[in-house]
Amino acid sequence: MKKFVNNILQFALVVLVLSFTSCQEEFEDIGGDPESIEVGSSTALLIEQTSSHDGSYDNIVDGASCVAIQFPYTVSVNGVDITIDSEADLDVVEEIFDSLEEADHVLDILFPITITLSDFTEITIENQAQLETYIDDCLEGGDDDDIECIDFVYPITLYTFDINDQQTGEVAVESDFGLRRFFAELESDALVSIQYPISLKKYDGTVITVNNNAELAQALALAKDMCDEDDDNDYNDDDFTEEELDAILVSCPFEIRQVIRNEVDSTEQYLERLMIFNEDGTVTYHGVLNAEVNGTWSTSQTDNGVLLSLDFETMADFTLEWYVYELEEGVIKFYKDNGNRIVLRKNCEAEPSPEVDRETLISILQNCEWIIKKVKNRGEEIERLLGYEFKFMAGGVVTLGNGVSASEGTWDIGLNSQMQLSLMIAIEAEAQLSFEWPLIDLLDSRLKFKNETTDHEMILLKVCEDSADDGDVLEIRNTLMGGAWNVALYQYGEVDLSPSYAGMDFTFQEVHQLQVSMGTNTVADGLWRVLRDSEEGLKLYINFDTMDDLAELTEDWKFVSMTATRIELKDESGDGTIKTLVFEKP
Repeated sequence: MKKFVNNILQFALVVLVLSFTSCQEEFEDIGGDPESIEVGSSTALLIEQTSSHDGSYDNIVDGASCVAIQFPYTVSVNGVDITIDSEADLDVVEEIFDSLEEADHVLDILFPITITLSDFTEITIENQAQLETYIDDCLEGGDDDDIECIDFVYPITLYTFDINDQQTGEVAVESDFGLRRFFAELESDALVSIQYPISLKKYDGTVITVNNNAELAQALALAKDMCDEDDDNDYNDDDFTEEELDAILVSCPFEIRQVIRNEVDSTEQYLERLMIFNEDGTVTYHGVLNAEVNGTWSTSQTDNGVLLSLDFETMADFTLEWYVYELEEGVIKFYKDNGNRIVLRKNCEAEPSPEVDRETLISILQNCEWIIKKVKNRGEEIERLLGYEFKFMAGGVVTLGNGVSASEGTWDIGLNSQMQLSLMIAIEAEAQLSFEWPLIDLLDSRLKFKNETTDHEMILLKVCEDSADDGDVLEIRNTLMGGAWNVALYQYGEVDLSPSYAGMDFTFQEVHQLQVSMGTNTVADGLWRVLRDSEEGLKLYINFDTMDDLAELTEDWKFVSMTATRIELKDESGDGTIKTLVFEKP
């Protein structure tokens, strides 16, 4: 068998040598000048392909690598208008696509637009049908003829000659655009000479020097298949090898950001848990109260990309062979057919939580303030306490406040009657909070308490120094406090309730106070906070402790979009009803 393989390899080597010799003959010099290149020759075509304008970066929008849409332009993605000012904005389109099934992707370009072709020609396009005529000129699957794995290093000096080898011109080109247009404007029988040596930069950063036409033609021809040019329309096939994925996985702990298995979203159960991949092929999952589950992992290269195999004896949600469909900026996304999906985020600073005992929990609670995200007493959700702040102080003193007033009581950590580690609160003015709250979950930024028997539940979010180190939170706060706002839209499901708030000015004030007025009359006072919820991102907490229409706005609202004059927020109620709230500057 080994002899047979060696014979095959020898045969392949002979074929490769013959092919390379043929390639050399194809790019032989022509004309009286031994270094002249005829326009339209194979060498000239390679030069044009290497200096072509690459349009593959926006294939998620136009599906054509020989066409690029000039910035800025606007697209509608599943009904949301997005202005594309740079390549970074294309990531927003991808994120929206990633959040939906492929069949739900709808993208419309708002015309007119200007496109750039591979020869740098610019054309104004008025509609989709006109755009399609140029897209059809591209090869099937988004492919194109350009060579992207090697680039010219400029400037380059070129000479032109007539058929009698008399020099007719000299030009120094400074860019791909200049080189491509130079060849496009020459007569079909023109001859060109390059002032050698010139340099070429390969895809891996290596710079090489060529000294004649033959060396140039060979370098460009071999570069065509030197790397993956990513010309197809699969915007999620981020380029990496099995070895690169292995190195990334073992480099740091990873936080779990999303888990969907068999179309069941189990994210809340696993959110922010750590997975630590070890070089020996073992992986450790750190679960509730840091309970450990050990498993194994391995990777392999397939025709469909890199595959990650996870195997946990007691964790079916993770045990599967997962395809890696995105790897960038510390985030790895895995998928499998039938709606299976996992998203991990690298966190090199993360460490498994310490063993939780009474003293540890006391220290955690005293370290920062804690905001009420959710509280239920015997199944009844107490919305009036949304956004209120606990301060757990030494000596067993606890306060609960809204920025203006506070109630005081006592707290302790101990075991309840079921021998569960519990937070014991007694506040005379807040009987619904006075309870032994069993700890069921502890993460770096949140605590969760729950008693299944009595249907008590409380979730607290950690806030240190009023989020002074979070630039996004501070920026949003400053925008909100920049003057009065009006409700442009409040919609509950399909019902538009906006008229209920007509004429009301909402003023976001210091110490988290929210005032609503009509003219010179104050209608209501409330509480507001901007917090970074590790589960759902940046949120605006609004709390009106009233029984009128303003109580409908008491929610933890998720930011959809925000400018200096407009804020769009959304919330999904327990029954799946979508609520939309839009503030605009008057």
